[in-house]
Amino acid sequence: MLDVIKLLPDSVANQIAAGEVIQRPASAVKELLENSLDAGATQIDLVVKDAGKALIMVVDNGCGMSETDARLCFERHATSKISKAEDLFSIRTMGFRGEALASIAAIAQVELKTRRKEDEVGVKIVNEGSVVKDQILAPMAVGTTLTIKNLFFNVPARRNFLKSPAAEMRHVVEEFTRVTLMHPEVGFTLTSDGKEMYHLYPGNLKQRIMGLFGNNYDAKLLPVHQDTDRVSIHGYIVKAEFAKKTRGEQYFFVNKRYIKHPYLHHAIENAFMEMIPKDSFPGYFLDIEVDPADIDVNIHPTKTEVNFLDVKLVYAILHAAVRKAIGQNNLSPMIDFEEPTNLGFDFGEVVKSSNPIVQPSIPIDPTYNPFHEKKEFNKSSFGGNYGGFEKKSDPGDWRLLYGEREDQTEPERPKETVEKVHYLQLNQSYIIATVKSGVLVIDQHLAHYRILFEKFLKEMENNSGHSQQELFPQPFTLNVNDASLMREMLPELEQVGFVMEQVNATTFVIKGTPADLAGANPVELLEKMLDNYKINRTDLQLDRKLGIAKTMASQLSVKSQTPMSEVEMQNIVDQLFGCSVAEIAPDGKKIYTLITIDKITEQLNN
Repeated sequence: MLDVIKLLPDSVANQIAAGEVIQRPASAVKELLENSLDAGATQIDLVVKDAGKALIMVVDNGCGMSETDARLCFERHATSKISKAEDLFSIRTMGFRGEALASIAAIAQVELKTRRKEDEVGVKIVNEGSVVKDQILAPMAVGTTLTIKNLFFNVPARRNFLKSPAAEMRHVVEEFTRVTLMHPEVGFTLTSDGKEMYHLYPGNLKQRIMGLFGNNYDAKLLPVHQDTDRVSIHGYIVKAEFAKKTRGEQYFFVNKRYIKHPYLHHAIENAFMEMIPKDSFPGYFLDIEVDPADIDVNIHPTKTEVNFLDVKLVYAILHAAVRKAIGQNNLSPMIDFEEPTNLGFDFGEVVKSSNPIVQPSIPIDPTYNPFHEKKEFNKSSFGGNYGGFEKKSDPGDWRLLYGEREDQTEPERPKETVEKVHYLQLNQSYIIATVKSGVLVIDQHLAHYRILFEKFLKEMENNSGHSQQELFPQPFTLNVNDASLMREMLPELEQVGFVMEQVNATTFVIKGTPADLAGANPVELLEKMLDNYKINRTDLQLDRKLGIAKTMASQLSVKSQTPMSEVEMQNIVDQLFGCSVAEIAPDGKKIYTLITIDKITEQLNN
């Protein structure tokens, strides 16, 4: 019987390794940036084309390599970081397995140019598919330049599974962010398709966060510092009022290496308990310094998962550090009993004064009866124009509530029926309407939510949204990934009345807002729509109109605990039963219920 087990050729073995280490262009970006940091670079420039599928180039001013090292770096498990098994438990460098360049060279066309300070000339090596095509000596600057072209050129199946350029570029930016965050002392640039997206200057961690996420983070961050014999934690958390409904600003690092750790994330969430809504996520940028012997980073090909020797201890210290930061910055309810509280009232002056203290009085009209006064429609309670909808004459299914038959051809309600309807407000949240068949209980927020939702959808379908020009155009800044998503949403936003201009990679200017905005903050509304888009977005690029209409309707609709006049309640009821779907709100909740006369009679007789 013939032997069946064979050794794989190096080229095949490298491609298998590449499938574990290099999953997309962003994976190659991560490995190359980490290598540059390990080389001691103080300036690293990243250039990509077509989201890295066509070109990835990393230029650094690090220590460079000798001619021999330049040739060996493309071999599997060739590394300068470890020489014996014990070294795995004292690693503080970023890359150490010696798989990155070998894996990249197996699936791309790679050009390496490198020179050490002590060498007069450098070496240039061209490697395609794990085969060295050329190696020459040439003059060049000190440092290393790695150019990767046509990633996955010899693995078409993997290339076909890559996402759209916009989606892949978001992954590149995310890896760039993770690497650059904990190395604020190093300068970085990122250029995509000839446009500079980031220019990060050397500085401190707070400056780096602002450089990546926007200058407005200056007021959002709280410092965290905790040193113990076993664990040290340093970085920043985001104030509770700026918590978002989407993930994206949660960054854990162990010894400056980005990790994912749900258990430690729970420590942060628990520290923010009762300060943020249950459906929101706290933001943080934290580095956990531990002895390398107390962690195992060699459990995942991308090194984003780690094992702690005593994870419960790390959890406890992390939780305490975040709570301490929150308390020191007065986010928790605190009373200082040592400091006198100035209420703006000088009791000493009152004692000195000869004027007697008189109890304030409130004038009361004893003849006033609110049930005898006919109130006029007050549009101000709905932000100026009652949410932008007009009263419709079409009653929709309203006539069914009066016991009329479904096949009735009479389009209008009888006048005497209308006069029988009475409106009351319960707990300033529910509209109570008496109808022929019983009592109708309507959730005022959900009803208005449905009305505005259908209105905004219709405006987007017909491109009929009205815009109101801003007297002072409002700028607002996002990070690069969020700015990319906002740019995708612009066509639909324009259809409902937003007029916006993108002035650079991360900044937009709001020049006009929907006429129905009703005093709402346009920046906050856009941020909520962006969060909702990120929650529901898929790479299939499903219809964005539903998400925008739902968010705008939810934010602009009349809320619970809002007093309403009888005319306002009547308008909501009329508009609701003119909707195509009057029973269910856009979030799936039931809008109203009908308590029939028979049900009331049954309850009273029991």
